[in-house]
Amino acid sequence: MVYGCSSAGEAQINSYLCRPKNRSMSADRQNLEIAKIQREIENYLSLGSTQMIFDYHEKAGGQGTRLDVITVNPRHNQSFLFHSTEGYDKIDALSQMLEYVKEHRDKKNSYTIQWSLKGENELHTSYFRAKDIPEAIDKLHYGRDPNGITIFSVVLNPLS
Repeated sequence: MVYGCSSAGEAQINSYLCRPKNRSMSADRQNLEIAKIQREIENYLSLGSTQMIFDYHEKAGGQGTRLDVITVNPRHNQSFLFHSTEGYDKIDALSQMLEYVKEHRDKKNSYTIQWSLKGENELHTSYFRAKDIPEAIDKLHYGRDPNGITIFSVVLNPLS
């Protein structure tokens, strides 16, 4: 078994994920690596740094890091959850996010949600990748009161 991997096949998919933790990496080197991977994700998705937020959360008891990548729609100035990953540190969580973006994102269903904020008369249309409708709605509701949004329709987009 390869360290940190469930199989040798997993080790071949992403060599970074299967490397032992390097606690001796300097803070400066870690920051440079984090910035490099974040840029790679932004470039792969064709989004700039003003349209993506990398939100890191230390898990309880220091048991790793959860990364929530949030996209910001400049048209209606709202933010939505893109995807979440977990790793033993920020670089590991980012590497898993990069793997998701490259290998798995397009394998999920595409949904169109039409919605508006309570008290406003403007209809918004947003697009999500999710395994099912509840996950797409969770991504819409991320970080906000679900009662503050009216959902008019959720549509599974045809395969392209």
